[in-house]
Amino acid sequence: MLGDITAGLSQAPWPLIVMSGVVVGVLMGVFGVGGSSVATPLLSLLGVPPLVAVASPLPATIPAAVLGAGPYLRSGDARPRAAAWSLVGAVPATIIGALASRVIGGATLIIASGVVLVVVGIRVLLPIDGTAHDAGEARRRNRPLLVAAAAGVGLFTGVLANGGGFLLMPLYLLVFGLGMRQAVGTSLLVVALLSVPTLVTHWLLGHVDWVVAGYFAASALPGSLVASRLAGRLAGPVQRRAFGWFLIVFGTLFTFSRVI
Repeated sequence: MLGDITAGLSQAPWPLIVMSGVVVGVLMGVFGVGGSSVATPLLSLLGVPPLVAVASPLPATIPAAVLGAGPYLRSGDARPRAAAWSLVGAVPATIIGALASRVIGGATLIIASGVVLVVVGIRVLLPIDGTAHDAGEARRRNRPLLVAAAAGVGLFTGVLANGGGFLLMPLYLLVFGLGMRQAVGTSLLVVALLSVPTLVTHWLLGHVDWVVAGYFAASALPGSLVASRLAGRLAGPVQRRAFGWFLIVFGTLFTFSRVI
């Protein structure tokens, strides 16, 4: 593991790691995502070894999500009850997924991260009419369905070592009838807690480089706090479209860079 850490730092100068932390922190504050789903591709492009790039953003994800969730809680946009039921299914599934990541391997996880970003971005751009919104609210009251869906997110979250926001956001938007700001706030609540078992599992597996994690956290935390406060000025539809297009563009560029 020491060799991986040394290689990661030599190929990724700390100023670039800090800059990537700013980007991810802002994304978390505005969109409720960004954790490892975006940090992993960024760190990988900077030369950090695959499994280190997958797991090292997690120590910053937890406090960044907490800071980002604050403004949404104060404005009443977050849904703590939906977040709690989501965690019932997601936490045990996350641990299973994290253990499975060791078998799947880092390179596969890196490419999978990029592909999933594109797919999720396309889904987020699809229109949500009133009927779909009402049906989503009815599904959200179906607690077993919410727990089961969150378990699916948790499994994928553990495998890809991220907080789950990039999957929770479209799940809350398209399946469970939350508005954009409600989905962001609720996602941040879940991410803050769901990242804990993921981090512990990957830490025990020796995947976390704490030096990379420290540089990353130093900029991600203030970025998340400032961005979450500014996000209140964005209209919900504008925020949602920006989120979808970002995922599509970033995911496409990253995936092609790893495959070609």
